[in-house]
Amino acid sequence: MIRVIFAEWRKLRRPTLFLGTIGAALFFTGLTSTFLYLMIDSEQGNSDRGRQVSREVLELAGGSVYGFASVGGLLGIIALCVFAAQTAQEYTYGTLRNLLVRQPGRIRILVGKLIAMKIFALVMIAISAVVSIAISYFLSDRAKVNTDLWFTSAGFQEIGKTLLNVAISVIYFGIVGMILGLLLRSPISSISIGVLWILIIENLLGAVKPVFLEWMPGNQLSLIAQGGSSEISYMHALTLGSSYVFVGAIVATVLFTRRDVAN
Repeated sequence: MIRVIFAEWRKLRRPTLFLGTIGAALFFTGLTSTFLYLMIDSEQGNSDRGRQVSREVLELAGGSVYGFASVGGLLGIIALCVFAAQTAQEYTYGTLRNLLVRQPGRIRILVGKLIAMKIFALVMIAISAVVSIAISYFLSDRAKVNTDLWFTSAGFQEIGKTLLNVAISVIYFGIVGMILGLLLRSPISSISIGVLWILIIENLLGAVKPVFLEWMPGNQLSLIAQGGSSEISYMHALTLGSSYVFVGAIVATVLFTRRDVAN
């Protein structure tokens, strides 16, 4: 198991993958956190979908991580792409057959790859959190947002809770990507279908009938990072999102252990 984790981590720490992924995560984190404060008085809103986040909200104990929680869904999509590509490319390049020669236990390979990619996702989350909090603190004075409650005991509790929620959300997104990679066995197909569904199809269905968003998997995983919303509770998002991920993981694992390894 340890050897599988190290073997997968060797691929994940390649500069082109690691730095590219972290760079994308920091770009979206910085953009979201910056707009939240620089556009605080804008009539077009300063958050996603034109929502207005007031100074009173940002001055609460959890204000330091409000921007970080908002970008959780985008970090999740990045994780989905990485997990899907790293899983499906084993079929595309034909390397899975070689891996099984060295380690015949398919479940061990699957679990080892998942653990390594989870570590990768947690590193991305930690770096993004630090950058988001730093940007929020730096811009708070310009936006006239009081930060007295941010670094109190209640503030650190909110930081910890948000980090946990974002970690759950991002890892769930990553597991969905891994499931797609195992089912479709093609990096391009896995990534395109996953991103297309989350960013376009779910939003179109929600625009036609908002009640659909209460049951869409991508929306549930994004809401976990945000701690729920006024329309959908955190427990609803966590329960439904966990159910989707659990069922998908069972199906993908069974197929992985029974199907031929060729693409």
